Amino acid sequence: MLGAIFITNALLAEFIGVKIFAFEDTLGFSDFKWSLLGETVSLDLTAGVLLWPVVFILTDVINEYFGKQGVRFLSFTAVGLIIYAFFMIGFSINLSPASFWLEQGQSSGVSNMQDAYVSVFGQSNWIIVGSLVAFLVGQLLDVFVFQFINKRTNQKMIWLRATGSTLVSQFVDSFIVLYIAFVIGPAKWSLSLFLAVGTVNYMYKFAVAILLTPMIYAAHAIIDRFLGKERAEAMKLKAMK
Repeated sequence: MLGAIFITNALLAEFIGVKIFAFEDTLGFSDFKWSLLGETVSLDLTAGVLLWPVVFILTDVINEYFGKQGVRFLSFTAVGLIIYAFFMIGFSINLSPASFWLEQGQSSGVSNMQDAYVSVFGQSNWIIVGSLVAFLVGQLLDVFVFQFINKRTNQKMIWLRATGSTLVSQFVDSFIVLYIAFVIGPAKWSLSLFLAVGTVNYMYKFAVAILLTPMIYAAHAIIDRFLGKERAEAMKLKAMK
C-alpha cells in the first residue's frame, strides 16, 4: 500500500508539475518579490510541490521499515512507470485527431483541442529528463544519508535522520532538475537565474520539511501501533542492514 501511494504521487507530480502557480496569490497575499543574486524572484512554484510533503513522509517511512532496498526498488519502479507514461503520452499526441473533437472545446474558449492537449501534456524532453534524473538521484542520496545517520545515532533522533536526509537530498534535487531542463536545455538560463530559482525552490522545501517533522513522529506511532512493538522493531533492525 505504501508503495502504491508513493508511486502514484511520483506520477502525479510529473503531470501536474506543468502548471506554475503563484504561492502568495493562492494564499491571498500580494506578490512578495525580492532581489536574489541580481534576479527578481517570487514564490512561483510548480504544482508538483503540492505532493512533495507526501513523498517526504513516505520516503522516511519506507526507509525506516524497509531499508535502502525498499526505497531503491520503489524509486526505480517509479522512474520506469514515469518513462512508460511519457512514452504513451507522446504516442497519443501523434495520433491523428478526430475532426469533431478538434472543435469540441470551442464553447469553453478552446479553439483547437489538439493544440490544448499538446500544450498540457507535451512537456519538453529536457524537463522530463531533468525531473527524472533529479528524482532518482535525490531518492538514492536520501536513503544513503538516512541510513548513515540512523546507524550513527543507533536509531535515535528520528527528526535528525528524517529531516536531515531530506534537506541534503532535496538541495541536490532542486538544482539538478533546473540545470538539466533550463541551463543545458534550450532555455539557456543564466547562472544567476538558475541559482536564484533553485534557491527559492529549496527554501520552500526546507520550510516544509521542518514543519512536517511532527508528522513523521505521528506516522511512526501509527505504524508501530499497527505492526506491534516487536514486529516494528524487528523490521527497523532489518532495514539497517
